[in-house]
Amino acid sequence: VKGAGLVVLDEPLANLDYKLREELRVEIPRIFEASGAIFVYATTEPEEALLLGGNTATLWEGRVTQFGPTPQVYRQPQDAITARVFSDPPMNFAPAERRAGRLVLGQGVAAPAAAGDLADGTYLAGFRANHLSIARPSPAALEFPCEVVVTEITGSQSFLHVTHGPERWVALVEGVHDLAPGTALPLWLDPGHVYLFDGDGRLAASARHARAA
Repeated sequence: VKGAGLVVLDEPLANLDYKLREELRVEIPRIFEASGAIFVYATTEPEEALLLGGNTATLWEGRVTQFGPTPQVYRQPQDAITARVFSDPPMNFAPAERRAGRLVLGQGVAAPAAAGDLADGTYLAGFRANHLSIARPSPAALEFPCEVVVTEITGSQSFLHVTHGPERWVALVEGVHDLAPGTALPLWLDPGHVYLFDGDGRLAASARHARAA
């Protein structure tokens, strides 16, 4: 493909061993910039898209759900489908209701304030796995009683699969946490990381911290 003006790559790193894949993830952006060609790079990993930068198109069931600068698509997903696709693990969701200036999430957990310009009504709250924590991150953080379903330990991080009432979530936390299934576990969430989607799945209010980023 030397001198090609357009190069299409379909998950080029998927079958490489971990060490080589990590090395090439760092090298590929430099190659792209030096070549001057247009690269279309297909990947199922949001981390790769964020590392490569440029523009990202998110795909779901054969259609483009959003297109734009990669950081913008990540921070400001236009709908719940895009938020789910462009999160790894997929974004967690919970029913939410706004009333009298308060937002009630999941099983009756209330935030003291929420998106002042939103109308009262029902919404879908979304938040990423890395924003759930086992320690209280801030005085305003909300506590959700959860129960452990399974734990995946990667070494430096742990994926905690939990339930909160009928909702099933994944928390990505630092360190090794070998928790048995059925363990009661409170998880904390800063309300500034919560996105709100309307009944049609369209973004109604972006996460406060995402808007500030």
